[in-house]
Amino acid sequence: MPNTKSAIRRTRRVKTQTTVNKIRKSKYKSIIKRINLLIVQKKKSEAVKLLSKMNSQIMKIAKTGVIKKKTASRTISKLTKKIYSLK
Repeated sequence: MPNTKSAIRRTRRVKTQTTVNKIRKSKYKSIIKRINLLIVQKKKSEAVKLLSKMNSQIMKIAKTGVIKKKTASRTISKLTKKIYSLK
């Protein structure tokens, strides 16, 4: 339990940051699931359309620090290769 006034405020702030980060992490996971679903269904044209939206969304999430930037770029790279390798 926090003793000082600043520690009380800090715990309140951490609680709100945690909820925001959970929401952003769920957005990250959902966009990756959507892309992977399109890849499994071999819908290349729809996946290419969603690719730019995915890139911007993942980099926004990485910018805020929910995931690391290298993880984001690695994920984008893997999914892009999978999409363009579809026939």
